[in-house]
Amino acid sequence: MKYCQRCILPDTRPNLEIDGSGVCSACHNFDYRAMINWDQRRDLFRQVVREARKTSKGYDCVIPVSGGKDSTWQAITCLEHDLTPLCVSWRAPGRTTIGQRNLDNLISLGVDHIDYSINPDTERTFLLKSFFRYGATGIPMHLAMFNIPRIIAQQFRIPLIVWGENSGFEYGDSSEESRGFELTDKWLKKYGVTHGTTASDWIDSDLTRKDLAAYIGPEPEKDSMKNVRAVFLGYYFRWDPLNTYMIAQKNGFSAPTNSRRTGWYKFADIDDEFMSIHHYMKWFKFGFTRGFDNLSIEIRHGRLTRERAIEIVRTLGDEYPESDIKAFCKLTGISSQRFLEVIEAFRNPAIWKLTGGNYRIPGFLIEDWSWCESLQRSQKTD
Repeated sequence: MKYCQRCILPDTRPNLEIDGSGVCSACHNFDYRAMINWDQRRDLFRQVVREARKTSKGYDCVIPVSGGKDSTWQAITCLEHDLTPLCVSWRAPGRTTIGQRNLDNLISLGVDHIDYSINPDTERTFLLKSFFRYGATGIPMHLAMFNIPRIIAQQFRIPLIVWGENSGFEYGDSSEESRGFELTDKWLKKYGVTHGTTASDWIDSDLTRKDLAAYIGPEPEKDSMKNVRAVFLGYYFRWDPLNTYMIAQKNGFSAPTNSRRTGWYKFADIDDEFMSIHHYMKWFKFGFTRGFDNLSIEIRHGRLTRERAIEIVRTLGDEYPESDIKAFCKLTGISSQRFLEVIEAFRNPAIWKLTGGNYRIPGFLIEDWSWCESLQRSQKTD
């Protein structure tokens, strides 16, 4: 594995590139911000707002929300620009108490809201299939998150969908798609975290097309979708997780003060208890954790040195989400031992080597890392 010499991301991160100077594409994308005329970008967003208000028959925009800091920021920004939004949530099966509280707070800011629930049996079946097939819990989540708002926009004939940051730009490569302003089908295929699948790929004897209707979404060629524009708010305004948190906090958003669900940020990924499992799989597949993502952002913003970030990684460990795994196993009806067996099967042999009875990553960022914890867990039984 190679690591960016400016931040701490490895070249195993999907869509990330490290050039000959040892700097990753995410850091180069951050540098690219300095060349952006942000006043001009704000004016462009005002133009988007004017067009939406001109063509709308009721609601001006759909805002996909979870109740997290970013979706709260999205709602606040749209309200400040005099848009009349319809906020839409996919009701995650692992929604947390604090997630619900923050979602209620977001609604209280002055928006209409739809909480979209999917048949629990369908969700459970789909979740297990994606976990067994790809070692991924995020495929149903991302298909629901990206398609339900489009369904609502189509049904209500709403001309605009306002997403948050462009994750392809913030974490990925320097391609044209990652630096664009629109969320397109091409963007979804590359950055949508669905292993390149659509819901149609999951139709079988257990899951029919009707079962998966919420995950399939509208057909893009339909006339009702041709006039729907989906934009990233992070294209028009500097996206910074700390800044969006502070804005959200001033408007009633709350986060735990003495604990974190996953990664370094205590204010992120707190609304769904299964997000930590989605991120934990990075450890087995790519050899890094959610903390690497968070800390690399802090390095780019100049709030942490690379040396300090590495020390924090040491304290975070492999971020094993024990309580969330128990909740996942309870929901899906599998044992924790079976869970560990499945994720072990997705350990990447290209980066992990079995040495002295323990799996290790040769050339890991921290030389004296303790490698025994995951082996001990794999030997546990219920």
